[in-house]
Amino acid sequence: MSRSDKIEGRNPVMEALKAEREIDKILVAKGAAEGSIHKIVGIAKERGIPIQYVERQKLDQLSESHAHQGIIAFAAAHAYVDVAHILKKAEEKGEDPFIVILDEITDPHNLGSVIRTAYAAGVHGVIIPKRRAVGLTAVVAKTSAGAIEYVPVAKVSNLAQTIDRLKERGLWIIGADMDGEKAYYENDLTGKIALVIGSEGKGIGRLIKEKCDFIIHIPMKGEVGSLNASVAAAILMYEVMKQRKGKE
Repeated sequence: MSRSDKIEGRNPVMEALKAEREIDKILVAKGAAEGSIHKIVGIAKERGIPIQYVERQKLDQLSESHAHQGIIAFAAAHAYVDVAHILKKAEEKGEDPFIVILDEITDPHNLGSVIRTAYAAGVHGVIIPKRRAVGLTAVVAKTSAGAIEYVPVAKVSNLAQTIDRLKERGLWIIGADMDGEKAYYENDLTGKIALVIGSEGKGIGRLIKEKCDFIIHIPMKGEVGSLNASVAAAILMYEVMKQRKGKE
């Protein structure tokens, strides 16, 4: 179930690691590397948990207990799954896999909104990168309006490699970008697909864009350069749902 995502203090963080809670990242005060913090950092590195060294003042601002002892961990508000679990979910439903891949989405409200729409549009799962992206925080859980309990989210260390593996399983990788050749409704979005949505500011990264089988765009009038990531994702997810219904 969803729960608070902030764990403060050396003992609570160590206990969370021992209990194998899903930790998204750990913030450590610069210069605080002695004793138990050194041990925590060692365990975190072994597990591939991102560690950020920040000014103590930053931890003071984030702290709710005011007893952070130089360390705050952010635990996932919900457990992650692996990509195989998402593919299995589609298989069990007798449906072609429909996956949403988010490339470096950093706004928790956007991630929560995407998960909420994904649940409504029949998406089998969402894939996010381990670094430079928001994880399943308490804000994400709240914004998803409960959908976080039903939409599996996989967190991967290498998005490009994950895309390669999905291609091996027969999925088409479709990127959404302003320079896409065709409008989203001019493409066949049925079959086994993964939609790739870029970050709020930069869009899809160059390497990930090169991995896409084709790029589509959402036509727009007016002066605004691009849509919010969760709005763009919603438009595309519902187009996939519409096209799939049309082929039933």
